[in-house]
Formats: sequence, C-alpha cells, structure tokens
Amino acid sequence: MDREFLPTMNDTKSGKQQTGRDGANDELRQRLGGATLLTAEVLYYMPDHPSLLQTFMWQTLDVAPKYPRLAQFLDFWRREVEAVIHSVRVAHGQPLDVPQWRHARGLITLN
Repeated sequence: MDREFLPTMNDTKSGKQQTGRDGANDELRQRLGGATLLTAEVLYYMPDHPSLLQTFMWQTLDVAPKYPRLAQFLDFWRREVEAVIHSVRVAHGQPLDVPQWRHARGLITLN
C-alpha cells in the first residue's frame, strides 16, 4: 500500500508530517476532533478472474459523516489498483466521550 495511508504525526517544529509508530498524541488529537475508528470492507472483482469477488478490510481514524480519509483511500484505489470495486461496507465507532463515573457502594474481596 502507498505511504500516504500509513499513520502520520505532525512535527511541531517544522510543521511537516512524519510517519511513525509514536503517533499516540496525533491519534488523541484526531479523536478529540471527532474522529472515530472506521472499518471499511471493500468487495472487489479479482482482475485475473472477473467473475470472482475478493474482500479487503481497511481501518483508520476518520470523521463522520463525510469520511474524507475513506474518500481519499477509495480515490487512490480507483487510480492505482486494477481491481474494480463491487461494494464498500462501512462501520464506525462512537466519538471520544467523557468517561462515565459511578459510585461503588460496596467492596468485594477475594482471598
């Protein structure tokens, strides 16, 4: 897959985006901005066997309801991948919310 779809984080000094594993702060910023985990199931026709369908699963953080990152990914697919898309199913999670707090009225101790 192309590097444009790898996780990125912003370098605050240079303003450039860097690809890396330590993008936890960037993920938090995205989640606070309304992004949720998006899972896309792409059903596509196999290029060598057009009568067969294959499934591709893809996950990222994206903002509902327009899903700009998903739109970028599908544009990339149509430009760069030979396989014709049959359908796309999308599932997304709930936005980051304030944690719920409840008072515990009892304590249970096991051994």
